[in-house]
Amino acid sequence: MGKDLQNYKDAFEDIPGTRVFTTERARQGYWLNQFCMTLMKPENRERWLADEKAYLAESKMSDEQQEALLARDYNRLLDLGGNIYYLAKVFSTDGLSFVQAVSTMTGMNVDDYKAMMDAGGRSPDGVRSIKEGN
Repeated sequence: MGKDLQNYKDAFEDIPGTRVFTTERARQGYWLNQFCMTLMKPENRERWLADEKAYLAESKMSDEQQEALLARDYNRLLDLGGNIYYLAKVFSTDGLSFVQAVSTMTGMNVDDYKAMMDAGGRSPDGVRSIKEGN
């Protein structure tokens, strides 16, 4: 059972362009996601926007998570356990729509990303496995 479970979990890391929010990522990102939830309160959004570093100093996030947050590196934040629905609190505080923020994660501009999504999203054809390259 142990090896089967590990193979099952390893398969999640082999999906190109996708980060599956596993229990490991949930544990890793707990304090990051808790921080994001603080931005639900207007007074906390004001404090964050006034001095991000000072506001972060109160958090229990790792230094790596804090650096990625300050850089608004959403892909890195997902790698570090961030959940996109929690991270939405950050980019909405920055005045970005979901489409604007997510387009930055794809390397596409907003118009191209929106057109792709309006057309049904990415094609299922192409690389389906990172390790196999197919």
